[in-house]
Parts: sequence; structure tokens; C-alpha cells
Amino acid sequence: MEECCSTKPKKKEQHTHDHSEGDGHDHSHDTGDKTPFQMFLPAIISFVLLLIGIALDNYIKTEWFTGWVRLVWYLAAYAPVGLPVLKEAYESIIKGDVFSEFFLMGIATVGAFVIGEYPEGVAVMLFYSVGEVFQGMAVSRAKGNIKALLDQRPDEVTIIEASQPKTIKAKETKIGDIIQLKPGEKLALDGELMTESASFNTAALTGESKPDTKTKGEAVLAGMINMNSIALVKVNTAYEDSKLSKILELVQNATAQKAPTELFIRKFAKVYTPIVVFLAIGICLLPYFFVNDYQFRDWLYRALIFLVISCPCALVISIPLGYFGGIGAASRNGILFKGSNFLDSIAEIQNVVMDKTGTMTEGVFKVQEVIIQPEFNKDEILKLVNVLESKSTHPVATAIHNYAGEIDHSIPLENVEEIAGHGLKASVNGKELLVGNFKLMDKFSISYDTNHANIVYTLIAIAYDKKFAGYITIADSIKSDAKETVDNLHRMGVKATMLSGDKSTVVKYVADQLGIDSAFGDLLPEDKVNKVKEIKAKNQTVAFVGDGVNDAPVVALSDVGIAMGGLGSDATIETADVVIQDDKPSKIPMAINIGKQTKKIVWQNIILAFAVKAVVLALGAGGLATMWEAVFADVGVAMLAILNAVRIQRMKFN
Repeated sequence: MEECCSTKPKKKEQHTHDHSEGDGHDHSHDTGDKTPFQMFLPAIISFVLLLIGIALDNYIKTEWFTGWVRLVWYLAAYAPVGLPVLKEAYESIIKGDVFSEFFLMGIATVGAFVIGEYPEGVAVMLFYSVGEVFQGMAVSRAKGNIKALLDQRPDEVTIIEASQPKTIKAKETKIGDIIQLKPGEKLALDGELMTESASFNTAALTGESKPDTKTKGEAVLAGMINMNSIALVKVNTAYEDSKLSKILELVQNATAQKAPTELFIRKFAKVYTPIVVFLAIGICLLPYFFVNDYQFRDWLYRALIFLVISCPCALVISIPLGYFGGIGAASRNGILFKGSNFLDSIAEIQNVVMDKTGTMTEGVFKVQEVIIQPEFNKDEILKLVNVLESKSTHPVATAIHNYAGEIDHSIPLENVEEIAGHGLKASVNGKELLVGNFKLMDKFSISYDTNHANIVYTLIAIAYDKKFAGYITIADSIKSDAKETVDNLHRMGVKATMLSGDKSTVVKYVADQLGIDSAFGDLLPEDKVNKVKEIKAKNQTVAFVGDGVNDAPVVALSDVGIAMGGLGSDATIETADVVIQDDKPSKIPMAINIGKQTKKIVWQNIILAFAVKAVVLALGAGGLATMWEAVFADVGVAMLAILNAVRIQRMKFN
């Protein structure tokens, strides 16, 4: 259903069906700007003429309603609903797609006219057309959530230039411009809040209805709606690089990656339909050689019924619609799937492996205690640590800065070096300064007498001039919904594992608080990769949830990579298959549940369509089914499958 997901305006007002090479029967129902009455008008005209014709045939006997008059009347009833389908069949044949459902419906209904079954020919096409309109309306509803998201980006912004407001195109806004945002207006670009405080509605980005209050200096994102007073925002990201732009790109491209089930059905339909056409020809002609009282008209009627029943609409429309509904339901809840194939993958997940900091904890550190050896000056050491940590973007550095205060830039740092997985190293006045974990102390053979293994906090060890100077303890709070997340995973039969670069005692403490099955600390990025490989070696599926740049390799390795989209780094979000926009870990089991429900609905539709069609096909071939049963097996089953598919959009996943 690629066209259903396109945001480009379409030229045709009535629904179109694109049968491109390799796509099987790819439906796109665009209802345009038409009202329901306009969409149903051709069917209403056809229905009224059909009822009058049936009445003249059976209840109001008149001499004039015979012969060519009767034929013209029913042709007039057929034309409003039949001609568009015959036109579509012709266009499909021109494109090389002979065996489309339009071709099947066309030859079945024209055949009914040939054998004199005018009312049935009109009725079959009428019900088919009504079904098509309902399908178009269902697709439009399925696109509702996506369209709402795509409409979140304003085309124009008001910037302050020479102390005066000026309205310009959003795309023309430059980094450093100051945007003036009135109450009720949406922010078009990412930036930094310049006003003391402002409340924003973030539902478009996160699915969270509760207002989010930001203070001066905090990041605000495109798509947020200013709620109360005028706010000033300094743009810090180009228009095309904003979080919202990336989200829109993800959503627009999501259905390009098809689920295996969807791809199979497309290929199946392409092979199945011509087989059915040749079987119908066989049903019409072969009995001539085996049946004594062969009547061409009777066997042609059976073949036509067989053709109507065989139309694979229920499968080729409802299955993509099911996946599209799943992607829409997820986006409404602040979860972005980069393709319908990941809905299938996440439904089968057996292990969720997660990072600790920023994923299960807030990622907002606070200094708890500063322990400095008596031979060192505490204030001097803190000043040195503060200036060195200012070279890092790690949340720990922010915590130290918040505790130690202003950075003394007069301190002469030289040869600053970040040692991955260990910490920072620099020279100050010719003396070596080390700030990091205790592995850093071991690496540089710094002796210490602290039993750090028993301290249930993140520890920042300090060495100065080849001597151990002390340590700082830092704590991070567990997210409010983290425990609920792990409990929900366990109820689904999914194991939870925590991998972190933080010290093992801290990781174990958090894991015990949350009830996580297994936890490992003191890990380097390559260690995380090896741990995930160990799980996959047991032929078990793995979803990894992370937010940092160093999580990108293990996110890429896992069966489903999940990124925290708020605090998460661009590298991790880019690599991930699923993005959680509001950083809530409770969205992890929700994403799995959406995947499971989507897959369940898709398979319900497959079983329903095959079961009903198989029964009615057998009855039709045996002469026990009329065109009316054929209509139910085609349009009726398609409608039931579509109603089942759109059901996912009404489900509650909280």
C-alpha cells in the first residue's frame, strides 16, 4: 500500500489502484475531498435503477419491459458502477497487469449480461463498488494518525530581526535566529528556550497529553505547541535536521519496508489470480467432455461465480491496512516503527537487553559525596576536576559542574585525552590529572586503599601527580515506570537483561530494584556487543534498548534496535528500528504488544479469507452457489477483514 502512505497530493479525485510490476494488486484508495454522499452517489443511482428493474421483472408486470428495453435499463443501472471498473481493468491491461481484480469483476459481470442474468451482473458490480468505497474510507481513517503528525510542522515562522517581528518561510530560518512563538503556535525548528519558562504541548512528538514545562536554556523541539505566554526560542538546528523532520521522514518511509507476510501475499496474488482464471475456463469448457447433458450457459455461470469468489481483495487490501494501522497506532502512542517488518520482528522478541543510564534511569546525575584525601586541598581538586570534565558531554560532567559551580578557565589544561570506557586524562602545570572510573586508576598503576566495590553509587576516581586524590559519588534516579516495564515484559514471557558501562555494584543494585533477570556492569561498548552475541548464539531473538552513541553498534546487531528518542543520540536513533519519542521505558512492552496485536489481526484476516473462499469456491464449482454467495465471498469477506484491520486503531495499549 505504498500510495496510501504517500503525502504527495494526488491528481485523481476518485480512488485509484496502482498495479505496478512486482506489487501484485496494490491498492490505493484516495477519497480526495469528496463527501460520503458524493462517493456513494454512483452506487445510489445504480441501486435505485436495479430495484426498479427487479420490481418491473417480478412484481409490476408490463409488456414494454422486455427485450432491448430491459437490456438498456439494466445497462443504465450497470454503467455508474461498472464503467469505472472496466476502465481500471483496461488501464491495468495496458500496463501489463492482465489478471487484476478489475479484470475478474469485469469478465464476471459482462459474462452475466451475455447469459441474460442482468440483475445479478448489476448486483455483483454494485456491491463490489460499495465495498471499494468503504475500503477507501477505511484507508483514509488509517491514514488519519499519520496525516495529523505530518501536519505538525508550520510552513512559516515569526523571527525577531532588529527588535521587530518578521514572518518568513520556516525553511529559510537560519541557526541562531530567534523565533517568537505565540500561545497556540507550533514550533517549526529545534532550539533553545530563551524565555525564563514556558509550557508546551508535546503530544505530536511523544503521544503524551500532559503539558511539559521548560525553563531557560532547555531544549525545545519542532512540533511542540506553546501553551500560555509568548516564548522566544533560539534556533540551534537546521530545518531539515530537526527531530520532527526526522520523525516525519521515518513515518513517510515506514511502509516502504514490507513485512514478510505482506510480501508473500503480494507474490501469492500475482500467481494465484491467473491460476484461478484458467481454472474458471476449465470449469466452463472441460465438463463438455465428461457430462452427458452439458449446458454451456450453466457451466459458464458456474465459471463466472468462481471468478467473482476468487478475487484476492480481502488479502491484498486488509493485510497492508493491518500493518499500516499498527504503525499508526504506535505513532499515536509516541513509538515510531521504521517499517512494518519490524512490527513482525518485535512480536517474536524473547529477550529485551537494555542500557541503564538514560534508559531505565533518568540520566540526570547528582553529586552525593566528595571524599578527598587529607594531603590534598579539596577546593583545588574540585576546580581541576570541574575544568577537565567541562571537556566531556557525559551527564556525569554536568552533575560535577552543577555541584562545583563556575569553571575556572584560567587553569592551564594541556594534552586532554578521553580514554574510551575509562575517563579523562590531562596535564596541569606539568602534573598528570586523571578523572574517571577505578579502571582508569588501574590502567595508570595508581594505588588506592578504597574498597570501591561495596559502594552502591557511580564513582568518579581522581588522581593527581601520580597519587590517588579521592573520589566523588554520583547517583542517578530510577525512572518512575521502569519497574512496571520489567513486570510487563515478564508477563509477556520476555527476559530482561541490563548491560552498562557503569560499575557492577550500581548496575546490580538497579537490576535488583527492578527485578531484572540478569545484569552486567563495567562493560565497554565491545563487551555489550559480545553479550548480545552470546544471547543470539542460543537462537534467541534480542531487542536492545539504548540511548548513547556507544550503544549504536549493539543496536545495529540486535534483531530489533530500540532507541530512546528524547535523550538519545542521533547515531543511535539513526541506527535503531524503533524510536521511543518520550524516553519512557514502559513504551517497550507497549511496542511489543502493538506488534503482537498487529500480527494476530493479519493472520486472522488470512485465515478468514482463505477459509470462506475455499468453501464458496467448492460450492460454486459444484453449482451450489449463486452470484449472491460469490458477492459475499469477495466483497463481504473483504469488508469483514478491513473492519478487523482498522480495529487496531481503536485498541488501548496502556
